Order: sequence, then C-alpha cells, then structure tokens
Amino acid sequence: MSGSNNPYNGSFGNQMSATASFGAQTEPAAAAGSYITDTTTANFGKDVIEASRKQPVLVDFWAPWCGPCKQLTPVLEKVVNEANGRVRLVKMNIDDHPSIAGQLGIQSIPAVIAFVNGRPADGFMGAVPETQIRQFIDRIAGPAGADEAAEIEAVLTEAAELLAAGNVNEAAQLYGAVMQADPENAKALAGMAECMIAANQHQRARETLTDLPEELAKDAGIQAVLKKLDQIEEARKLGDPVALERELAANPNNHEARLKLAKILNVEGRREEAAEHLLLIMRKDRAFDDDGARRQLLQFFEVWGFKDPATVAARRKLSAMLFS
Repeated sequence: MSGSNNPYNGSFGNQMSATASFGAQTEPAAAAGSYITDTTTANFGKDVIEASRKQPVLVDFWAPWCGPCKQLTPVLEKVVNEANGRVRLVKMNIDDHPSIAGQLGIQSIPAVIAFVNGRPADGFMGAVPETQIRQFIDRIAGPAGADEAAEIEAVLTEAAELLAAGNVNEAAQLYGAVMQADPENAKALAGMAECMIAANQHQRARETLTDLPEELAKDAGIQAVLKKLDQIEEARKLGDPVALERELAANPNNHEARLKLAKILNVEGRREEAAEHLLLIMRKDRAFDDDGARRQLLQFFEVWGFKDPATVAARRKLSAMLFS
C-alpha cells in the first residue's frame, strides 16, 4: 500500500487524524523512571498491595551497604523501564523499613518479590543477569506484546461497534490508530475500507485494499470488502429500483427484475428484503439462470458474514427449502 493510498494520511469526513499508544499502561505515558518509586512501611499497602490489583508490582528489598544491590539496581531499573508499564518497581530500604521484609521471611538481599492481585506471586534473590530479569517479568506479566495485542483487539471491537451504530468518523479514527501501530492489520484495513464505503468514498476504499502483500490480500475480511465494492458497482448499473418494483407488480414472475432489485436492496443495506426476493425466485423457479438466485444469495452471505442476523435468518430458510 503506497503512501498516497495511506487511508489515515489526511482527512476522513470531518476529521481523520488518529493517534494511539498501545501497551499495558494503566496511567498516561510517562517519562523514564516513572515506573519506579520508593515506598515505606506505612505506604506499602497502597503502593504495592492495592497497586498490584491493577498490574504486577515488583518490590526490590535493598540496603545502602549492599554491594550486590548496587549491581542489580541499574539493570533492574533498565528492564522495568523498557517494559513500558507492563510492571512497576517499588523499592524498599530495609534499613529504614525492616518489618515488611521480616514478615515475608527475607533473610538476604537484594531480593525482588512480585506481587499480583495483592499477593506475593514469585521472586528471586541476588544480582541476577538482565536476561533472567526479562524472563522473570515475562513470567509475571506475560510475554512482551501480549497486552498490546489484547488492547488492539479491544479497539477493533469498539471500532466495529461504532461503525455498526453509524458513527463512521469515530470508527475510522480507531481503525486509523490501529493501522499506525500495525500497518498490516487485516481487520483494521477492512474496517477502514468499510468506513470509506459508508462515507460514499468507494474508489478510496478500493485503493486502500490495493497492492497489499499477497498473504494479506487473501484475508477473508479484505476479500469480503472487495466483493462488497464489486456488488455496489454492479448495482449502480441495474437501473431504478422503483421501476423494477413496478415491473414486479405487473409481473411477479419477472425473475430477472427481481434479481436486479435484490442486488440493489443489498447495497442499500436492506439485507432481509434482498434475501427474501432471492428465496422467492428459488421457490418459483430453481432453474432460473442456472440456480442463479441461490448462487447470488451465497455471495451475499460471504459479504455479510457468517454471524450477521440476515445471514443467519436467510441461511435457515435456505436450508429448510433445500432439505425439506
């Protein structure tokens, strides 16, 4: 997809300048070091126990005289900051605040204890290497990227709901934000193209799905949008739906007119009516256009999606007709 075809480069409707930062952040993005704080005995409940109910908290028990602590501290802080909010680090000087370490049975330092959902979950002692610290965080917080993937999926779900509700610009902003984070996200590309179709920007929608990598171009969602664009272009050439309805009123067995009307109703979003016209043709004449009504209905299903209510209802009626 070339830069000129970038669907979030410029305006979409009234606005299309979407930016987003994906990752496991429970607070606004912060400067380096902001994932690291000191605590006291009095504040341990708030800084560690309560905070760990929202995200994992690592507690570093240390002392100023401890040589291994001085070795561990810069490495631990570096890895925590690079985790970008997947975990937080809370440091406790056991010389000033010995009681918590005593309650946890810590007998040597440095000691790092991970708290999750208000309870100690795992830990290590000594100045361990950087790779081991990264593995420890992955074990506690999940592999790097897992939270981002979950957040992207949540944004895509919200965008689909907004689009279904007719909030095209808001949906496009969310799809654009996902595409900035993941330019080859098939759901976001298909969703953005759907927004453009809803805004009557059909050529732009097709350009968005042009020149994609081969595997991405084969995605079922993207293929469905391309078929939808084909259906829209075909429907534009089929004439006036009012005139077709008059023809059907005069001759209900004019299956060609009924088929054309079904295609037009489909692109107008009147899916149930479109399906009923095709089902009626099938009831009257399965041989028409070499079972063309059934083939057309199956093409509708591909675009509507397996779970769409119109697909579910029409498929049930089709099954009853074929197997009764």
